[in-house]
Amino acid sequence: MTTTRIIGRSGIEVGALGMGCWAIGGPLWGDDGQPYGWGEVDDDESIRTIHTALDLGVTLFDTASNYGAGHSERVLGRALAGRRDRAVIATKFGNRSDEATRRATGVDASGDHAVASLEGSLRRLGTDHVDLYLLHLNDLPATAALDLVDTLEALVTQGKIRAYGWSTDNPASARAFALAGPHCAAIEHDQSVLHDNAEMLAVCDEFDLASLNRGPLAMGLLTAKYQGAPVARGSDDVRGLAPDWLPWFTDGVPDAAWAGRVARVREVLTADGRTLAQGALGWLLARSPRTLPIPGCRTVAQAEENLGTLAYGPLPDAAFAEVEKLLDDVRAARA
Repeated sequence: MTTTRIIGRSGIEVGALGMGCWAIGGPLWGDDGQPYGWGEVDDDESIRTIHTALDLGVTLFDTASNYGAGHSERVLGRALAGRRDRAVIATKFGNRSDEATRRATGVDASGDHAVASLEGSLRRLGTDHVDLYLLHLNDLPATAALDLVDTLEALVTQGKIRAYGWSTDNPASARAFALAGPHCAAIEHDQSVLHDNAEMLAVCDEFDLASLNRGPLAMGLLTAKYQGAPVARGSDDVRGLAPDWLPWFTDGVPDAAWAGRVARVREVLTADGRTLAQGALGWLLARSPRTLPIPGCRTVAQAEENLGTLAYGPLPDAAFAEVEKLLDDVRAARA
């Protein structure tokens, strides 16, 4: 199989699987006590995980200024010291946070914030440029996002970013942004075997954009860990007190309806010897040549399992078709 993919019209070539760095940021809290992180982490293990991912073919690392209130960027910067030329870094802006208190402090869609946030990211990452700079406000009105295009284009001209995009699940917003922004190269959106955003993939095809797939393993639901007895998540884990935009978990355990859908397709996804996670990632690789899954991992074992997908390649055509048949009711409900 082809083990690389292109980040849209930027022409940047990366490994066919990336690594999401939300989890390695550690805790982040809202003022209301809502957790926005994945619990405590071991930074040394995170660094070993990043090195393992690099050695196994990952080049794209996806982080954000607010993951752990900047801690994810700091850890990624440490891990890539002396290895920066082997990595393509995507980071995001728009969500403010305070590193000292690990608190989310609101949102800011201004051009001034985009510039200031980038400077902070560059310092934490220990680099002079970011390869892909993403607006991190999913539901921002398109008119407000378009106001950022001139600022982002100026950052490209200055050499501080190579390309930019938007993390949004709204195809109409993505289309407007791609039309206005010459260096818009990617849309990051929720995409997994449980949630297929066909409209967004059509926008990516139309404008030569990469489809960066966040949530490719449904925040862990599409892994073996949740296929036995339900695993409860702690109060410092976003899955333990799931906000409205996170449907996969209820009261810290997998939502019964979604877990049932995973059970439907597990046998097909694992029929050729893959693990469940490898089958779910293989489905994404088969879905479109533009998809670029960015599964999060915070242990060496998770990185090794995820990257083991490349040895199998995309899910075979017959298996892909069978999955679609088994989830036909879910597809119809979301259409």
